[in-house]
Amino acid sequence: MGIRKHIVFGALALASVSLFGLSAQAEDVKITVWSLDRDIQPAPNLIKDFNALNNGITVEYRQIQFDDVVSEAMRAYSTGQAPDIIAIDNPEHALFASRGAFLDLTDKIAASDVVKPENYYPGPLKSVMWDGKYFGIPKATNTIALYYNKDMFKAAGLDPNSPPQTWDALVEAARKLTDPSKNVYGLTFSAKANEEGTFQFLPWAQMGGGGYDKINSEGAVKALETWKQIIDEKLASPDTLTRSQWDSTGTFNSGNAAMAISGPWELDRMLKEAKFDWGVALLPVPQEGAERSSAMGDFNWAIFSNTEHPDEAFKVLEYFVSQDDRMFKDFGQLPPRSDITIAPTGEPLKDAALKVFIEQLQYAQPRGPHPEWPKISKAIQDAIQAALTGQMSAKEALDQAAERIDAVLG
Repeated sequence: MGIRKHIVFGALALASVSLFGLSAQAEDVKITVWSLDRDIQPAPNLIKDFNALNNGITVEYRQIQFDDVVSEAMRAYSTGQAPDIIAIDNPEHALFASRGAFLDLTDKIAASDVVKPENYYPGPLKSVMWDGKYFGIPKATNTIALYYNKDMFKAAGLDPNSPPQTWDALVEAARKLTDPSKNVYGLTFSAKANEEGTFQFLPWAQMGGGGYDKINSEGAVKALETWKQIIDEKLASPDTLTRSQWDSTGTFNSGNAAMAISGPWELDRMLKEAKFDWGVALLPVPQEGAERSSAMGDFNWAIFSNTEHPDEAFKVLEYFVSQDDRMFKDFGQLPPRSDITIAPTGEPLKDAALKVFIEQLQYAQPRGPHPEWPKISKAIQDAIQAALTGQMSAKEALDQAAERIDAVLG
């Protein structure tokens, strides 16, 4: 009897422990996150660290593909199958926010001790806003600037410590650096008929006093005329119209272009491939003293408005934000915040370049924000292609683009 009693009591004790474990597990709130990030990128690693906190919230992660983000996310939202949190490309943010698909985080941010709007660069912060409210939190950011080959500058009699500061100076330097006999172009960039072309051209239009809502301003026309001049004079390769930013940077790295317009995502590749001394400068402006601008890329965090756990989802985002100082050190991505100092890497070329990109971020502007951004961008892409191929003058092409954009803007 004594042994049987011990067995019974032991079984009851085990059952109690088991039930308690199930109860504790049931109390964990599950938050799902969708992102493009691979295993070496922020999302899966931050989620792993968050789950290790055992704070009553468990995050499940799903990696999605870039081409599927918008269609799959919108379909999931409309059918009630959306994740709690998604990482969305910044020009697509307004598409969801304007339709009520993203949760308004304005009050939660105002009450947060972690998320402080004043800590963010203006461009990334603007990209999460719609109708004066916050519908997300910037995840990371990037921009573009001018890479240049200092060795080629010296050989052409140009000062390697004085890269071109204006559009005219850029064209003049490109003329001196172009050498057809060596298959060297003065400049390489991307004017491809996709978002990359818009990404590279829009800052020029903005520096000229234009923008997506006034794409045919006098300064924007001058910007496209300058691109046309560069192509016509063969200061850049004719396949600039079809090459991606990755391909154009490869042309620079191989020594077939003296200057390149590209972003900080190329820095590690540059260190491996470029067998010459190089530097980075701010994007040239129309004339001295003109207002600066630059492109702004990367993703934002957002919470879907039909989440069943808005408070817990926001706590997850607060944790992500609390880890922003790891963005560059651990994952090679620039944090969207101006209050975070990036420590030196020990690579002199990379550290000097990073200082320029961080300065350029102060002037970076989002594409939009507007819920119909793909249509707006397509009008700009078509104008670039029409002008650079000679089908229309720069003014005619941008006038046509302005008509299409005005129709979208209503």
